Amino acid sequence: MTVALTSPIWASNAKAGLSVYATTAFPVVIGKTMAIPAGTYVLGHIDAVTKPRWMDAHAEFQMHFSKIIFANGYTLELADAPAQAATTTVHVQVTSRNDVLLDNCAQFDMIVQTPLVLDAHKVAEAVRRSRPLPIGAARSASLCLPIPATPGTSDTVIPGTPGTSGTPDIVISGANGTPPTVIPGIPPTQGTPPTIIPGSPGMPEIPCPAPGAVVSGLSGPQIHRLNFQVASDLTVAGKKLSPGSYEVSWLGTETSVQVDLLHGGKAIVRTPARIALLSEKSAADKTLTRANADGSTSLVSLEFAGENFALIFE
Repeated sequence: MTVALTSPIWASNAKAGLSVYATTAFPVVIGKTMAIPAGTYVLGHIDAVTKPRWMDAHAEFQMHFSKIIFANGYTLELADAPAQAATTTVHVQVTSRNDVLLDNCAQFDMIVQTPLVLDAHKVAEAVRRSRPLPIGAARSASLCLPIPATPGTSDTVIPGTPGTSGTPDIVISGANGTPPTVIPGIPPTQGTPPTIIPGSPGMPEIPCPAPGAVVSGLSGPQIHRLNFQVASDLTVAGKKLSPGSYEVSWLGTETSVQVDLLHGGKAIVRTPARIALLSEKSAADKTLTRANADGSTSLVSLEFAGENFALIFE
């Protein structure tokens, strides 16, 4: 059962025992009969949590669920023994700077491990009253605000003083054999150079961390890493890629993903992308580009030899 959070899980208070509130994001149908409609409430609890660290940008949750509450008030209690009736393991690719580990409407799978017995009449009434969550991206609960760039200050110049040329001696001729009188002139003086007080350098913008990439399942997050070649200068999300060999990496199997581009093993840019299935496997690596009005060239899509999908850069 795919569920979506109705309230976020914050990094500051995520711990074992914390309640988890969600609704079913997709209906469960048995045959042609609706069993659990979308919009049904689910109450869960965190059993264990691993928070991200500076060297490990990854969080992990283990949860179990105790109640399914239908729109008409019909409540299904999920027994804990001999085995928890419904559980999940959720992996989130985040950094230690993320203040929200699981954001509003984050979706993951709840695995039913024991049979659930439902009252068909009460479920039918609940179906008429259920209101699924609206489709579309939810507003993030994160309180992070990007720190804008600062332009810095220019150098301060204090002008120096000009020099003087001085004046020559004044000679007054003597009379009746007396020697001349010499009045000394004023010698020239050197000026002083200007004083320069260096300005301060500007600071680049510090953006907020990207929302976490969520993958559920006992096998852990599925990480994709593929190589591609750049033959001429390309631009991706405002970052210029010079000719050379690159890697593209993303987490999970969703159709909309956050993609990291790496060069020499170092991440250089993160950008959203869409995974589009191809009708057949690509025979060779393909790089599709677009010429822009300013003379630059943008990366549009990547195909990989032997793979049946393409990465589309929005």
